[in-house]
Amino acid sequence: MRAFLYGLCLVALALPAVAQAPSALDTIISDHWQWWLSKHPVSATSLGVHSYDDKLQDLSLTAADQEAADARALLARLNALPSAALSTADRTNKGVLARLLSEQIEGNRFGERMMLFSTYAGWHQSFADMAGSLPFKNRLDFENYLTRLRLYPRLNGEAIAISRRAVKQGYVQPCEALGGFENTITGAVAGDPRQTRFFEPFAHPRPARISEGDWADLQGRAEHIITDILVPEYKRFYIFYTTEYKPKCARAIGVSALPQGPAYYAFQVRAHTTTTLSPDQIHQIGLSEVTRIKARMDQVAKAAGYASREAMIAEMRSNPKYFAHSPEALVAAAAATAKHIDGMMPTYFKTLPRLSYGIRTIPAETAETTTTAYYGPGSPASGLAGNFYVNTSKLNQRPLWELPALTAHEAVPGHHHQIALQQELALPEFRKNLTGFTAFVEGWGLYAEFLGEEMGLYDTPEKMMGRLSYEMWRACRLVVDTGIHAQGWSKARAVAFMRDNTALTDANIEAEVNRYISWPGQALGYKIGELKIRELRARAEAALGDKFDLPSFHDAILMQGAVPLDVLDQQIDDWIKIVKSE
Repeated sequence: MRAFLYGLCLVALALPAVAQAPSALDTIISDHWQWWLSKHPVSATSLGVHSYDDKLQDLSLTAADQEAADARALLARLNALPSAALSTADRTNKGVLARLLSEQIEGNRFGERMMLFSTYAGWHQSFADMAGSLPFKNRLDFENYLTRLRLYPRLNGEAIAISRRAVKQGYVQPCEALGGFENTITGAVAGDPRQTRFFEPFAHPRPARISEGDWADLQGRAEHIITDILVPEYKRFYIFYTTEYKPKCARAIGVSALPQGPAYYAFQVRAHTTTTLSPDQIHQIGLSEVTRIKARMDQVAKAAGYASREAMIAEMRSNPKYFAHSPEALVAAAAATAKHIDGMMPTYFKTLPRLSYGIRTIPAETAETTTTAYYGPGSPASGLAGNFYVNTSKLNQRPLWELPALTAHEAVPGHHHQIALQQELALPEFRKNLTGFTAFVEGWGLYAEFLGEEMGLYDTPEKMMGRLSYEMWRACRLVVDTGIHAQGWSKARAVAFMRDNTALTDANIEAEVNRYISWPGQALGYKIGELKIRELRARAEAALGDKFDLPSFHDAILMQGAVPLDVLDQQIDDWIKIVKSE
């Protein structure tokens, strides 16, 4: 039978291809993708589209309004297509694109769109990170990069103008979340220009296709641009921030205190969770999860011989043996953990991505005020690996017992595995590259930590407590984020709640609470998404019994890319029916 089918395949390959006219939906999807690429030129380059290699994004409010108008026109075309005539796959494509466009349109209605930076990100840091997402294969790549560096004054000036307008209208970040933010500005251009991230493409060995003379010329021009253009521009932002913005920072920490605040928070909750849950409902889910996880933490502490959970956590936070004593040692420990998990991946997953990932340290100017780690996607089209970024600042606040859960979330089987797979799927480009639904993406990352229990990653009481602390951290987010933005919590109350219920160190708690304050709603997606994935797994296990196969279930979750949770729910129900019928 196998040989017969193989012969049919050869016959089919020999026949001339019959071109099919694109459907109306295909045309809209293609129009949207080309439009999106034109509005995001740096991303376009990263994705292997070179029509905009010497351009930067237009940040202006005028451009945002025009993009919202374009999105409305695309959405109207989508809505005019009758869904009944579409295949199941195309109904999903239509629904996902409609959701993306609707959220873009709605988000543009809020004055909060003028809040262009948080404690987690800003245009100045995105620009400093730009080189890491671009290919550098020939002289033209380097020339285009230098052109983009020279364009920064326009981008920076527009961003400052918008932020100045935001200050006048009261759309400003809370004072309590901004400690040390100015260091993210000055640190990007501090010291020798050749040691900055802007010079990084020229710090690598000379490409063979570029002569020594040309290479020296490129390096000299890069140094000149950094010194004479970028340094003054970063100083311009620093002066604006310290003299105009920071003195007018918000005294209240909740976004509900801003103009349009409650409606904006409700929008963010819907967008990040892809549900209709209210802040109060999410708050109660969080409290319930905190109670459940705390009971498990108590069990682990008792089994390890401690008088209480608090006693074990106090020891884990303070004993020097649990901490690396150099940045290199921490990175080496993270790398060893990642490679250990790599070796187990084929046991738990049927389909593995081709794209590899590396480990980098978080840039020094942002490390002290940001989270403990994060993931940066790569690009198969541009030959760029994904990266697991590790925070090597404040080493006495970066315990080794958190590395298994951290690595499972940020690298494999978490973000790298999910995102790199999505980049390879036979889906429309917008679904491979734009559908970063927080509840799905971060829910999967948190599910990956849970899966680590089955993978045997938490082989000491401390590692298991670290894993439970990480889960507790995400449960606390449901309580703290809604507490701050919907219930009037103070920062002190949020910090105390995190400290009382997790094993996180003080530096991590400070950075995390500042993140929730300055980025409303995003932190809610993690636990809501993980709970849905675990619910779907339990449903599949109960329905399929002996037919349930864990690697196949993981493929069913991941091989359609990131989707809203209601779409995921239907996909798994459909998968269960298929497996049952086999």
